[in-house]
Amino acid sequence: MSGRLKGISSMATRAILADLGEAWANAGKGEVAIESIGGVDAAKRVRTGEAFDVVLLAEDALAKLEAEGHLVAGSRVGFTLSALAVAIPAAAARPDFTDEAAVREAVRTAPSIGYSTGPSGTYLLGLLKRWGIDGEVAARLHQAPPGIPVGTMVARGDAALGFQQLSELIGVPGTEIADPLPPSVAYVTRFSGAVATTVADREGAAAFLRFLASPETAAVKRRHGMEPG
Repeated sequence: MSGRLKGISSMATRAILADLGEAWANAGKGEVAIESIGGVDAAKRVRTGEAFDVVLLAEDALAKLEAEGHLVAGSRVGFTLSALAVAIPAAAARPDFTDEAAVREAVRTAPSIGYSTGPSGTYLLGLLKRWGIDGEVAARLHQAPPGIPVGTMVARGDAALGFQQLSELIGVPGTEIADPLPPSVAYVTRFSGAVATTVADREGAAAFLRFLASPETAAVKRRHGMEPG
C-alpha cells in the first residue's frame, strides 16, 4: 500500500501525529500530510467540504461531524487519551493541588487563568460553574486564540495558571507542569480519527487509523504525555 494521505487534526495531537506519520512513511506505507490547527477551526474546514482523507479530533467533535454526514459512518477509531494539566511560570511557587478544595482555592485566588478553545477549556468553564466561582473569576480568565498553546501565555506572564492538554504544555520554555490534578477534578479527553467522506484513498485512510490505534504506537504516545486508548 502506498500513496499520500491528507488529514487535519487539532493541535493537541500534532507532535504524536508527526512522529507516527513519519513511522508510517518509513515503513513504506506512503506519505501522510496532516495539518494541525485549532480544533474548532479544523471542524469548520471539514464542514465546508474541504477534501481530507482522515480527520483527527476529540471524540465528541468527531461524533458531531459524523452525525452531520461529513465522516464515513462507523469509521471512528480512538487512538489516544490526553489528560488535562496545569502549567505555571518557571520557578513560581507550586499551587496546592492536594484535593479538590485546594484546587478550587488556587484557581479562585490566581491573578490570571489561561485556557484553550478546545475540550479542556470547555471542561474548565464547566468546573468553574460547578464550583460557583465562574462570575468571581470571569475578569481574570484569558482564552488562548485557536491554535495558540496556553503555555505561551503562561511563559509571557499573561496567565499564572494555564489549563490545557498535557501534550500541549510539555516543554514550553519558561513554564513548568504543576502537580497532577486530584481524581475528583481530573479530566481525560479521548482523541479519535475517522475517514472523511471526501476521502480519496479509503483503504489507505482506514489502514492508517488502525496503525494509530495499534499497540506499537504506545511508546510514542507516552513520550508526548498521552496514553494509548
